[in-house]
Amino acid sequence: MNELLQNLVKLQSLEFEKNTEKAAASAVAELRGKIPSQILGHYDRLVAHGKKGLAAVRDQVCTGCHMHVTIGVVATLMRDDDIQLCDNCGRYLYLAEATKAEVPKPTAKPGPARKPRKSKGSLLLV
Repeated sequence: MNELLQNLVKLQSLEFEKNTEKAAASAVAELRGKIPSQILGHYDRLVAHGKKGLAAVRDQVCTGCHMHVTIGVVATLMRDDDIQLCDNCGRYLYLAEATKAEVPKPTAKPGPARKPRKSKGSLLLV
């Protein structure tokens, strides 16, 4: 995830925690100084309407509106070329960190026992 999106994620987490500590207020001010004004303006409009400004993408689905995100948007997010907006809800998108669950290795299941084949030449006629 690029630095701009990391700053937006940190800003959103600090603002939605409803922390009134002085340290949190100074961290919010510092993060707001690092984010360009156009992006911050769009983020603030979303927050003013009661929405979160960012949403994670999991399994090609925006977690903000639960709508499908195109593979092109996901590919751009994976390359960290540019920031992307959800076409449906307008939130900034970022890729959620994949949880690394260990997948058990498949074990070889024994198949059904086979009957021996009869050869055609061994038939006896009486």
